[in-house]
Amino acid sequence: MIFFRRAIPVAVLSVLTISIIAVPPATADARKRSEAEAGALARRMLAQLKVAKALSIRGYSHRRFMPRWAHHKGKCNSREMVLARDGRRVRKNADCHPVKGLWYSPYDGKWLKSEKQVDVDHVVPLSYAWRSGASKWSQARRRAFANDLTRPELLVVSHSANVAKGGKGPQSWRPPRRAYWCRYATSWITVKHHYRLFVTKKEKVALLNMLRTCRGR
Repeated sequence: MIFFRRAIPVAVLSVLTISIIAVPPATADARKRSEAEAGALARRMLAQLKVAKALSIRGYSHRRFMPRWAHHKGKCNSREMVLARDGRRVRKNADCHPVKGLWYSPYDGKWLKSEKQVDVDHVVPLSYAWRSGASKWSQARRRAFANDLTRPELLVVSHSANVAKGGKGPQSWRPPRRAYWCRYATSWITVKHHYRLFVTKKEKVALLNMLRTCRGR
């Protein structure tokens, strides 16, 4: 009987050990896989983009893309839609304008409590898109680009980060928060690939360097 009393706890411990080993991968591991997969896809898309010298900025103006934000649902324009999408506990007035909420800026890791502290950034800046081939587009296509809620082109960021970025490409500016480099590069490439905008040699090198931060690669 003494033998069985000692053996039973050992058997139970073995079952528990097996159960622990059989636990599915943690969310962090799944996130690493998805980030690595996104990075691999971005590399393939980047390889398909034409490499050329940047075009002249001549003729560019903000109005060539968006005299104003386009309306999507009722009174809500693109900017208001993005603020509601990317924010937490966002409250809007009768005109759809956010009057309260909490926003996270992935570029610099700041939490912002006022709509006045945030900007809706064009990941691929309008002026940069102009020099990448958008200068040859129709007004309608440029307007669709500037108000695109489907591709990762519009993003809530801090005003200070948006001002620092300006119209620069990844070879001249990168998010201060290195942890966002993978997401930033994949978003940039996704937008350029969809709209068939070309990249410069330095831009491509910078994007490839940022993609190296994608976990699991």
